[in-house]
Amino acid sequence: MSSPDLAGTLDALADAARAASVDADAARIEGEQLAASVAESAVGSFVDWCTATGRAISAQVFMEAAVKGRRFRTSATPLVAQLHNSRSRQAVPYAKALAEVASAAALLGQPTPLSIGAAQSAASAQLNAAQGLSAVPATPAMPSGSDAEFVRQAPQILSSVLDRMHTSQSRLLDLRQLDPFGAGAFPGLGSTATGADRQGLDQRSGDQPGPGKLDQPGLDQQAPPVQAAPPPANEAPAEPEQPAEPEKSLDELLAELDALVGLATVKAEIHRQTAVLKVDALRAKAGLKSPTITRHLVFVGNPGTGKTTVARLVAGIYRAVGLLSKGQLVEVDRSELVAGYLGQTAMKTAEVVAKAEGGVLFIDEAYSLNGDQYGEEAINTLVKEMEDKRNDLVVIVAGYPLPMQIFIAQNPGLTSRFRTTIGFDDYTDVELEGIFTGMVTGADYDLGEGCLTAFRDLLGTQVRDETFGNGRFARNVLEAAVGKHAWRLRDATEPTLDQLRTLLPEDLAPDAAPAVDWPATPPGGLEPPSDPTLRTADPGDAGDHPVQAAP
Repeated sequence: MSSPDLAGTLDALADAARAASVDADAARIEGEQLAASVAESAVGSFVDWCTATGRAISAQVFMEAAVKGRRFRTSATPLVAQLHNSRSRQAVPYAKALAEVASAAALLGQPTPLSIGAAQSAASAQLNAAQGLSAVPATPAMPSGSDAEFVRQAPQILSSVLDRMHTSQSRLLDLRQLDPFGAGAFPGLGSTATGADRQGLDQRSGDQPGPGKLDQPGLDQQAPPVQAAPPPANEAPAEPEQPAEPEKSLDELLAELDALVGLATVKAEIHRQTAVLKVDALRAKAGLKSPTITRHLVFVGNPGTGKTTVARLVAGIYRAVGLLSKGQLVEVDRSELVAGYLGQTAMKTAEVVAKAEGGVLFIDEAYSLNGDQYGEEAINTLVKEMEDKRNDLVVIVAGYPLPMQIFIAQNPGLTSRFRTTIGFDDYTDVELEGIFTGMVTGADYDLGEGCLTAFRDLLGTQVRDETFGNGRFARNVLEAAVGKHAWRLRDATEPTLDQLRTLLPEDLAPDAAPAVDWPATPPGGLEPPSDPTLRTADPGDAGDHPVQAAP
């Protein structure tokens, strides 16, 4: 079976969207974002991604798409959720088209076990989200409902994914045989590339020549938005709105909060906030005066400690107690608030706040707004909007502890509005084991004997500072293990259900560094290169950090 390229699968995704009567351009956007998030750990993948999507070569645009698409590796895209909620019979075909996009994305650049595992996780997430719909007539052998359709589709999809994994691994081996230094396959990316090679890549990117240039704009610049086609004049492309999910009761939301691993301090504070809001509502109902209480929150903690997950639950809880009318979560960072020119930033920030009205606006790494006039304009606009919409808007700012303290203290307009800070502690080893096993179960895998020991061994090698990924580390380990599991089964024509479900300790083993036989006397008498950037990407340290070109 041949492996279709990314451009072909994106075209097929647009066709599936049209068949489902949803926006084909919106489908292409979420497909491009999903593909970027799958391929972000592979060296040189941004070159292939930009080419497949018809863009000038730009690592910045690629990473913006990857950041937006990371959530699609574990949860439904907006259009899959929309089709599911409307009980469309096209939900499964559309989810299958997204799975094909994810599989094609695993071939971009120089594939790694992490990119292969991310592809299979993303495909599984979209197909699982499409379950619960009837797509085929019921028969005695095939019961109605999408569980039956999913079972019918799964072998074909798995076969396609495994076949592409095989192609991906073969391509990686071919590249290493042709170029043991891991750099020449992509001129301009490795330190061994010639100046002419670098200049060629920079010129294709539409930039000025420069070694290893990665097209990174300054803080006062706004990178072009990820889009499938040029927008109409003076109109930015609108991303598809997240369809409304069934509203949950307060008890259900608090139960979800309590079910999270760890976070004892966080849970206690959210329960306290909820009690205050409930009593405040009862006082208002009894005709008593309600004190003015600031509902905005500061979340501080290292990456992967559950801040976004808790923010989403807070949005639902505040809706359930009547503080918010809708309870949606709108998650943004600096790039989605700041524009390229003064005056435009205020408009852009106000548009984001309008989208969040009735729910929670979650600003990640909010301290990145400090330090220049563009960020200051965004802060001033945010303060004004918080005052104007104080009855139906909650803002949560999040980031590392010390920078967040400085951010709040340096802005008097924020100090009076953010009085409650909730700290998210790093997870313990036992808690990370619980997170990992929960992810494994949620992905329909089983851990074979010795897998937990292998996970503990991997965990013991990690440096536990502010760069450690916490929950993201567990997710990255699982995605890499899924990729290796798929490679083990590449030649199994009819694997058993147990084989399809069971991970083995070898699937969790870290990749060995590539062996390179350096010549005894290098040409020209030069010393063998010792550039550490020439190592292959390790799935355990990729996380949310792209594998970048050598400087």
